[in-house]
Amino acid sequence: MDEILQRFWTDLVERIGGPVSTRLVLQPLTAILLATRSGFRDARTGRRPYLVVLISGGSESRDQLRHGWEDIGRVFVMALVIDAIYQAFVLHWFYPGEALITAVVLAIVPYALMRGPAARLARRWL
Repeated sequence: MDEILQRFWTDLVERIGGPVSTRLVLQPLTAILLATRSGFRDARTGRRPYLVVLISGGSESRDQLRHGWEDIGRVFVMALVIDAIYQAFVLHWFYPGEALITAVVLAIVPYALMRGPAARLARRWL
């Protein structure tokens, strides 16, 4: 188990300076732009902040989750595909757990963190 964790962290850190490292900037930037667009839409329609709704649960959270996935789904899948290609060429193997964590960090985390602040900013402007 220690060997797996060691390889896992080493592989993740090596992605920073490895080939296709521009994706480490472009994918979160794309997620942030999509979150900003969705946040402005939330402000226009009067929806509550994204993470607050998801954490509180209820029927509204399912709707918010669906809307969020519609926005970020393509970026998430693209992050998975690019990481799979990276692993094939650099690691000569595919580690699905590493690809999944990388995709979550590059796509879902920036989106979830940015959508609420974008909505608050838009409410101030509107």
